[in-house]
Amino acid sequence: MGFPDQSTNPAGTRKARLSRELVLSTALALVDKEGLEALSMRRLGQELQRDPMSLYRYAVNRAALLDGISEMVFDELAIFPDDPDWQAQLRRIAHDLRLLALRHPNVVPLLVTRPLSTPLGLRPLGTLRPLEQILALLIEAGFTPATALHVYRAYYGFLYGHILNELQEYIVDPEESEAILRLGLHRLPAKDFPHLRALGPVLAEYDGAAELDQGLSILLTGLTNHLTTHP
Repeated sequence: MGFPDQSTNPAGTRKARLSRELVLSTALALVDKEGLEALSMRRLGQELQRDPMSLYRYAVNRAALLDGISEMVFDELAIFPDDPDWQAQLRRIAHDLRLLALRHPNVVPLLVTRPLSTPLGLRPLGTLRPLEQILALLIEAGFTPATALHVYRAYYGFLYGHILNELQEYIVDPEESEAILRLGLHRLPAKDFPHLRALGPVLAEYDGAAELDQGLSILLTGLTNHLTTHP
């Protein structure tokens, strides 16, 4: 049973006027709370207390909702293509993207895998903005356009790999001081997983921001050397 599309709810208070921003922000909040599987027009209509049919004006189907969520998340990522300090800019973007992923972990699979099924030119414009702006940043820094594209691929490949890895660093018992127990590694057969169990203390001390910074330093050093030796 759908909800009537009216201006007030049963309590008599006025409901917010429907808009694309309200629909997408509610969809994003629903995914953050319950995961991508929970998102449907019917479920979103329940969250908004509206007839699901009224939502098709703002998103023609679930796929359009997913595209809109991707654009909304990427809109939170600030990029300044004219910044002359391209290394600092790439480092800041990386840390900002990591924080975005930690705020919206349920959206990360959408950002990483959904583009695989969509040709580049057919993707939502908002999801292509970071690509265009980072290309501009790198070309302005002195990289050729083709090299800038290779750099972008290596950069985002590293970032998404790091983010997916960090999101897998689950802590079973945060209050436990013993690393093996804290990570749940005691459940692994000792004879089959000796290295993982031995690395318990290192795994337990995982620092996502520091790990990202170390990887960025390696990547940026290589890119700087390339720019110096291939003017």
